[in-house]
Amino acid sequence: MAKTLLRSGKLDDFQSVGGGGQAVFASALQIRETLRLRKQQALVECLAIPQVNDDGDRVDWYSPVEGDVVSWKAAEDEQRDRALHQLETMADTALSLARKCQQSDKTAQQLFGALLEKALQFPGENHVFLVDGKPVITFWGFVNLNESAREELFGCLHTLPVDEPLLIVDAEDDLIDEEPLKVTLSHADEPLLAAPLTLTTAVEPVEEPALEQVSEPEVVEPAPMAVPEKKARRVPLWSLPVAAVIVAAIAGPLLWPRQTTSAEPAIAHVEPQTVEVQPAPEPLPELKAALPLHLASVTEPVKEEKPEPKPVVIAAIPKDALVMEADQMRAGTTKFLNGNWRVLVDVKDPVSGKPLSLRYQILNNKGSARLVHGDNVVCKADIFSGLHQNGELLIKSRGHARCSDGSRYPLPEISCKAGTSDVAECTGRYDASTVVPLTFRKVGA
Repeated sequence: MAKTLLRSGKLDDFQSVGGGGQAVFASALQIRETLRLRKQQALVECLAIPQVNDDGDRVDWYSPVEGDVVSWKAAEDEQRDRALHQLETMADTALSLARKCQQSDKTAQQLFGALLEKALQFPGENHVFLVDGKPVITFWGFVNLNESAREELFGCLHTLPVDEPLLIVDAEDDLIDEEPLKVTLSHADEPLLAAPLTLTTAVEPVEEPALEQVSEPEVVEPAPMAVPEKKARRVPLWSLPVAAVIVAAIAGPLLWPRQTTSAEPAIAHVEPQTVEVQPAPEPLPELKAALPLHLASVTEPVKEEKPEPKPVVIAAIPKDALVMEADQMRAGTTKFLNGNWRVLVDVKDPVSGKPLSLRYQILNNKGSARLVHGDNVVCKADIFSGLHQNGELLIKSRGHARCSDGSRYPLPEISCKAGTSDVAECTGRYDASTVVPLTFRKVGA
């Protein structure tokens, strides 16, 4: 029965991931078959079936199950939540199986565990489909160009929560229905905004007649004016002078004793100050005539012989060297890398003992690598390049190179940085412990 085509795309548009020195995509069919033999049918049905075209640059992904196909974006929220839960459950099973295989003593088991650990990586939500309600991942074993594997496998599938709109309350609305504030002389001794202040000092100086003198305006209380809509409460202006008089009457007698007592120490502190003439300081010991003069004799300073500056030697840049142009680096382009290059690497073939012949052909950050080793065994692989944020030039291959004898050969991950006169200083990394220096030399077509 024909399977349903879910998605097609070019391999150059994505970056493959892998483990154990091998790409996941290179062993995609073997991974699905191993999972089937291990009775992991849910994982098998989650991974789409890849089929590469004759040219080897394009791949079609087919659904392993039959049913109606809905893209992730077009699915309803309930469907996506249910599918996401299934994916997370299967991911836990896959990672548990991968760790178990990596602890095995067999090399094949260790390689399968390393590949399975990265198998559920995919570029984004556009590569996930729901077939008969079940999630199916296409382009698994790939990530977007210049990106690394995600720590959270399905982070791109989570729906961001929608922020609730903020409720803006007009402060004036709370004052619409309130009664206007009335201040009468009977409440003039109460604070307007804060709680009554408890005074520990006796208030004997406050006399009752002071309050009676200002109590006459109470009979002349004006009628409260109508408060317009949405207007904050206001204190009648006529009550402010009354409140000020009462506050002054209460606070004045309390402050007088404090001012009197606080001023006395200040006067007592000034009176004993007198101007005394200090005796002239004794001359410094260096100026006394009794010093031994023979210790002050002048000696000739020892002249330090400075090394003669060496002449600066500026070496010519070889015409075939890889120069990382500063202007292009600032612009974020790598036109200086376009062309054919012979890569000199200090690695010899373990069988023949001969150095490897490695050539790169690059145009606009894409190209191919050609490696010859042993008895004229030719290996080829697709490569891509780009600039890192730290200013380094990176050149990577899409998996191992395929050789004419049916074998595969690893290619180094190359990183270059501008050295003297912007000449590229490059290194090749085969694994975490194998790093060798490289040199690029431009050759003809």
